[in-house]
Formats: sequence, structure tokens, C-alpha cells
Amino acid sequence: MALWRWMILLVVALALLAGCATNRSSDSRFQSGYYTVRANDTLYSIAWRYRVDWQQLASWNGIGAPYTIRPGQRLRMNPPPRGTATAGRSAPAPSGGASPPTRSPPQASTTPRSTTPAAQPSRPAQSQTPAPTAAASGIRWQWPVDGQVIRQFPTSGDTAKRGIGISGNRGQPVRAAAAGQVVYSGSGLVGYGRLIIVKHDENFLSAYAHNEKLLVNEGMDVTGGQQIASLGDTGTDRPMLHFEIRYEGRPVDPLRYLPTR
Repeated sequence: MALWRWMILLVVALALLAGCATNRSSDSRFQSGYYTVRANDTLYSIAWRYRVDWQQLASWNGIGAPYTIRPGQRLRMNPPPRGTATAGRSAPAPSGGASPPTRSPPQASTTPRSTTPAAQPSRPAQSQTPAPTAAASGIRWQWPVDGQVIRQFPTSGDTAKRGIGISGNRGQPVRAAAAGQVVYSGSGLVGYGRLIIVKHDENFLSAYAHNEKLLVNEGMDVTGGQQIASLGDTGTDRPMLHFEIRYEGRPVDPLRYLPTR
């Protein structure tokens, strides 16, 4: 009797795993190496979702400043074939009339929460320049919130979210870890809740997730230590801050850059 029950549980578990695998690969926004832009997407939010360097994404699609993209536009998510004349001109939007342009990253706006989990495509080839040390980065980093590190940077696996978790109280100030420009402020990336992304230079970005309230909009310049949000639990099960630093689109351990305390 016990063996029979274990066999049923095994069959159910395998079915669930198969269902999860299907869901990950069935994202209608990502097909055949292209991503279809939706309203309220920005170049930065797409690059962050799929862990791609935003500069490479712009280059592959022939997009220049101010990096405006349009709903329905198809973006190449991998390097173009060698010998291509134009470095990745984006595919045209579907027929049926011109679509209004979606937000370019520097514009101030609020992004609605997405309800569709984002599938993770195969990782495109990217620059593998080693990330510089904190001193060599030229950026003066500081802790984004007062609290204890309750989740370390994962050293293995390929999880979508690769950063650290810092405990805190609801409403506690969340501060910019360094000076920069806000390039995303919204709740459109599933699993991050209310999220802010700050660009510090052409290579470094930082992200602040699960906030209760966002206090800055896209396009705003912030100083290191400036309050940009209130700590919360959106997209998670407890009040905390999920904090990430990315170099050329690749997650790096924030503890390598934050001051020792």
C-alpha cells in the first residue's frame, strides 16, 4: 500500500515539473530569439528581466538615445549573425497601424504590475570583462538600508534574482546606494514587487525591490544616500529589501562593493 502511494506521488510530481517547464518556455513575448515589446516596457526593464547588458541590447537593435521603443516592436535578444551590415536593427512591429511609442528609459512614469511570469531565454553571449573591485569601480557605494543580511548572494544555480536580502521594518527608508539616474520605477517585473533601478555609469546598475512606496520617477537624478523608496513586502512574504548590483548586465555580489560593517 505504501509503495502504491509513493508511485502516485512520483507521477504527480513529474507532471507538475513538466507543467512548470512548459510555462517557462511558453512566454508569448519571447519567441525565436526576439522579444515583443509591451506597453510600459523600457529598454532597461527588458534588459534587466533577461539579464542582458542594456548597451548590447540597444546595439543589437540599432537603437540610439533616448532609447525609445514601441509596443509591438520586436527586439533581437541575441547578437546578430556575423557579417550583418547593421548591428541588429530591430524587427518591425506587426501590421495594423502605427503603435504609439512606449516610454524611453529617462522619462518619468509609473509602470503597472505585470501578471504574466517572464520566461528566461538562453543567455546571449556577452562581454566577460571581469567586474572591477569596489575601489576600481570609481563609485562610492553605501548601504541602501539599515538591517541585517538575511539572504546571501547565490554562488550557484541560475536563479532570475541574484542579489542579497536585507531585513527591515515596513516604511523604513530605502536609499540610493550611490549617485545615479533612475531608469526604472514601477512594478512590471514579476517577483520584484515595486522596483527601482538606478544607473550609476555605463556599466553599473543597482536595483531595490519589494518596496512599499516608490518616491522617485524615471529620469530623476539621485545622490548617494538619498531616500528613493519605503521598505515593504510587495512580491515577497516579509518586509525586506532585495538589493542587486549588475555590471555589464551580469549580477555581482553586492557585498563586494558595500562597505564592511
